[in-house]
Amino acid sequence: MPSKVSCLYLLTVVCWASALWYLSVSRPSSSYVSQMAFPVRKTPNENKNATLSNIRTRSLNPHDFDYLINEDKKCETEAPFLVILISTTHKEFDARQAIRETWGDESTFPEVRVVTLFLLGRSTDAVLNQMVEQESQIFHDVVVEDFIDSYHNLTLKTLMGMRWVATYCSKAQYVLKTDSDIFVNMENLIYNLLKPTTKPRRRYFTGYVINGGPIRDIRSKWYMPRDLYPDSKYPPFCSGTGYVFSADVAELIYKISLHTRLLHLEDVYVGVCLRKLGIHPFQNSGFNHWKMAYSLCRYRRVVTVHQISPEEMHRIWNDMTSKKHLKC
Repeated sequence: MPSKVSCLYLLTVVCWASALWYLSVSRPSSSYVSQMAFPVRKTPNENKNATLSNIRTRSLNPHDFDYLINEDKKCETEAPFLVILISTTHKEFDARQAIRETWGDESTFPEVRVVTLFLLGRSTDAVLNQMVEQESQIFHDVVVEDFIDSYHNLTLKTLMGMRWVATYCSKAQYVLKTDSDIFVNMENLIYNLLKPTTKPRRRYFTGYVINGGPIRDIRSKWYMPRDLYPDSKYPPFCSGTGYVFSADVAELIYKISLHTRLLHLEDVYVGVCLRKLGIHPFQNSGFNHWKMAYSLCRYRRVVTVHQISPEEMHRIWNDMTSKKHLKC
């Protein structure tokens, strides 16, 4: 009789093969738009965390999206030291799998509990929704809310992660929010930055801090209309490619967001919320929001590196884990 591990491996291979086949063939892009055959897994009412329901004023930005896929039991048995929230899209299965097999593997540091979750909205393509549903049934690390998954909805995706931590994992100590093309040096993050043996911090937020202002050129990817954000400067914010915060900040940001006008630039919006909360993000040079040529010694010193492909993810991880005995 085949083992449970071999069955899981077979399911993974089938899912991977289906994904590659599906993404390689040309299809009319509009054929699935109005055919949302996405099984909805309803979750219990979120009264588990009463502090989220004590807002008496009317919400300016109510985040009232249902969970289509949820993992609400992830933190029930033991509060994690670190929750990893990874913003991803439906077609990035290979990136998610690479993360699962490298730095996002929850079992890498057995003495420290880590929970890894991939965050998605709803695709307009029913087949992609079904593939993500099947993927979640295998790996149980996907959370989906009922908003359209798009670049302009990245802020909603991050708020979904904040809401999830505040509701289902509020006793966690720290949270890392990052993207699916980021390599994370977990050993550096856990033992040199967060330090499990020290007292947990509160109202803590760190990453690559940017001090900038709105781009008014309508052709820019980061265009910000003046009527949406009239000020000439943004508050200090951490690059959305990767930032870390104490878990209490998740609830604070989520609650303040309900009364803060939504901005489509996710990292800027989080900065606006932090300013309202009186929380100042700390600069940390280990968070890189750009591509960096690989060298063992250089990558040992960083926390995050941007624009890493799934193939590079495996190569870097294998090299770093197999050469721990080498000194720089």
